[in-house]
Amino acid sequence: MKNISIKNLVLLLLTVILIITTVIFITKRSDETIENEVPVCDITPQPVVMKYGLPIDDFIVKFDTIKPNQTLAEVLYGFGFSSKQIYDLTQCPDTIFNVRKIRPGGVCALLCEKDSTATPLYFVYETNIKEHVVFDLKNNYKATKRENPAEWRNREVAGKVNSSLWVAMEENNAPPQLAVFLSHIFGWSIDFFGVQSGDEFRLLYSQEFVENIPLNNYLITAASFTASGNTVYAIPFVQDGEELFYNIDGNSLEGAFLKAPLDFYRITSKFSNSRMHPVLKRRRAHHGVDYAAPVGTPVYAIGSGKVIDKGFQARGGGNYVKIRHNSTYTTTYMHLSKFAKGLKVGDMVKQKQVIGYVGSTGLSTGPHLDFRVYENGKPINPLTIKSQPKKPVSKENKESFAILCDSLVKRLTAIPMTRTVASNDSIE
Repeated sequence: MKNISIKNLVLLLLTVILIITTVIFITKRSDETIENEVPVCDITPQPVVMKYGLPIDDFIVKFDTIKPNQTLAEVLYGFGFSSKQIYDLTQCPDTIFNVRKIRPGGVCALLCEKDSTATPLYFVYETNIKEHVVFDLKNNYKATKRENPAEWRNREVAGKVNSSLWVAMEENNAPPQLAVFLSHIFGWSIDFFGVQSGDEFRLLYSQEFVENIPLNNYLITAASFTASGNTVYAIPFVQDGEELFYNIDGNSLEGAFLKAPLDFYRITSKFSNSRMHPVLKRRRAHHGVDYAAPVGTPVYAIGSGKVIDKGFQARGGGNYVKIRHNSTYTTTYMHLSKFAKGLKVGDMVKQKQVIGYVGSTGLSTGPHLDFRVYENGKPINPLTIKSQPKKPVSKENKESFAILCDSLVKRLTAIPMTRTVASNDSIE
């Protein structure tokens, strides 16, 4: 009985030792597993912010702005550049960076190493909102001209005219500059000096954006204008390599002559054989139309032609330009403040090309354009000049034009008449 008890005791002891050993082994493995486990974290990678074509958050960035009458050298001195460094930086070709053309308000940036040394690595000059020049300070000041990413966003607007087309655009939260675009598109078929309250417009267009900043750059996709109950559509279509606007019948909206030689402003004097001259205070013929407009307003050639005269009349038309368009028609533009740069007698000009700017030179009481038209050498009323349209859509293109026209007319008529709408899509 004693021997059995000792035997059982031994077995019990061995069992206990085995259990303890197993527990220690399992605990050790568990601890090792916990130590080797990688903590699980929900880390979302942050997007890399790019500016000037560089990951901007990787640098210490110092900005400065060109002040009036300030030179680039003064800005660079402020950034700590030496005279030798300034000289080296400004030796790049003028086609990349012309130091003589820096402008007040231009933004400069110095990108430095993000450590205790803050070593300058890049210098950037923003030429304009779309372009900038990057100087690699560690690579012999190598200069690179770069463009900021741009996108075109589709827009649509419709509205009624209450006072003027410009104001109507503003009232419908659209860029007022679109009024000028419409005056160009419909300039052969609608007299925008005679726009009346209640006239309607509808417009599909795209606007360019850079870094979410809207630019005054627009592309017109389609438009319509209703004046005195008559609706005219403008559908862009490419034919023979040229994009023109056509009406729904496939006839070009562009004629041989514009309705007016400048964007819509006030007519102060019409064609007359007997008008009281505002300076001479006596009646005399006024064989033209006076358009009141601010000094510097661009004046366009109403049609393609050749500059046959250009000069100055102290007691007459002041600065004037005369253009022969064909064997029948000649036009004259008077009282200009100045001529278009480089314009000279013998030059061929295109329709809508700027030939000068509104002024008050010569015998004039205020800034305006005196515009005259001659048919076979005789003065005629500019407001009644006939304009022959350009070629219509050809028979071969009729079907494809009809499909495009139907689609755009449906989109135009669907635009609400109360607000500007931003489409969800954009074009690069």
